[in-house]
Amino acid sequence: MATRNPLQMSAGELAAEIRQGDMSSVDVVSLHLRQIERLNPLLCAVVQLSTSALAEAQRADAILAEGGAVGPLHGVPFTVKDWIETEGLVCAAGYQKRRNFVPQADAPVVARLRQAGGILLGKTKTGSTADLHPAPKNPHRLNCSPGASSGGEAAIIAAHGSPLGIGSDSGGSLRWPAHCCGIATLKPTPGLVPLTGHFPPIIPMSDPRTVIGPMARSVADLALAMSIIAGEDGRDASALPVPLGDPSAVAGKGLRIAFFTGFPGVAADAATTAVVREAVRVFAERGAAVAEACPPDIERAMEITKAYWSRPESMSEQSWRPWGESTLAADAVERSLFEWDRLRRRFLGFMQRFDLVVCPVASQPAPERREATVDDYAFTVPFSLTGYPSAVVRMGTSADGLPIGVQVVAKPFRDHIALAGAAILEASTGPWPSPALALS
Repeated sequence: MATRNPLQMSAGELAAEIRQGDMSSVDVVSLHLRQIERLNPLLCAVVQLSTSALAEAQRADAILAEGGAVGPLHGVPFTVKDWIETEGLVCAAGYQKRRNFVPQADAPVVARLRQAGGILLGKTKTGSTADLHPAPKNPHRLNCSPGASSGGEAAIIAAHGSPLGIGSDSGGSLRWPAHCCGIATLKPTPGLVPLTGHFPPIIPMSDPRTVIGPMARSVADLALAMSIIAGEDGRDASALPVPLGDPSAVAGKGLRIAFFTGFPGVAADAATTAVVREAVRVFAERGAAVAEACPPDIERAMEITKAYWSRPESMSEQSWRPWGESTLAADAVERSLFEWDRLRRRFLGFMQRFDLVVCPVASQPAPERREATVDDYAFTVPFSLTGYPSAVVRMGTSADGLPIGVQVVAKPFRDHIALAGAAILEASTGPWPSPALALS
């Protein structure tokens, strides 16, 4: 029989316990629902709970009792950022005008988790603003930011209200919240995970940066989730039939690793710098070749990103319904695209010498609660522009007890190498303490 608190277990561990009959899905789902009900008044992380989760857990237990076929997440709960559509639950995405919008179908990523046996607990708060719902809080310190815009997802996972979640990332919206809350995530290579069912809709021809990806408390759960949610869906023209590599087949010895802690105009604080250097030391001890090196022209990434933000986006996939007006002339748009592609080429040349890049996620641990600023994304937007898979794993703690993560970046479609690097770092630290409020 299991002796650990199920709330502290990973999604993979919970799935194994349920399959073996050491736990019931009803008990696991009930525990997580009670944890959400206890902590959400403090965290404001979950905006809506599923009313069918317990009934689905009962069905999951009945299937096991009858000897039926089960998937890799059978009976395991999960949560979803409220920018991703879920059948039967409101997908407001924080907008007042969508407060009653109920999708008629799951986004493919949600459908695939359900098909794998997962049980949806509910939807999590997007962004950092108090729009339709109150702004979420960081479970490590309630007056600190949980990051944006997948901050609600990161907060409830860190607080053991959910073992696994799905968020999205355009410039750092998976990675910065994971860093702030001390959990793990992967920003996949664009094209691995279909974007169908995301709101605002993503038009990959005009936005090749945005991806949907997993969040969890362990790197193994990220790999498990990716094995389920990746793959073309027949609707997103950018989703590609590219097979996933196996992180367990990647050896630490012989990896070529570049690292940096700052670049012109951007520098990490002392604690973050020390954590990145500790990560580099771990890789070196395992036989990796490490070199301090920074991708060329990285300081231009924010300028290119700001030019992108100045262009209008359509709020519909079926008709041109721009959100706002462009503040760029046509020539300026073309020039920004030229400079964007030139940056991608420069980075690609740099990456020929390396398998991984290790760097900060942000220049400091979670700041006090406030609106996100461009400075919060200085270390993440470059790898959004290039489309590189970027894993985040906690690697340290600040003097005042806040998590510090590192970013582990690989070449396009080498997501398994990014995950393998993150797993090496995770194994070097052992488990981190839970937020005090999570298990009190």
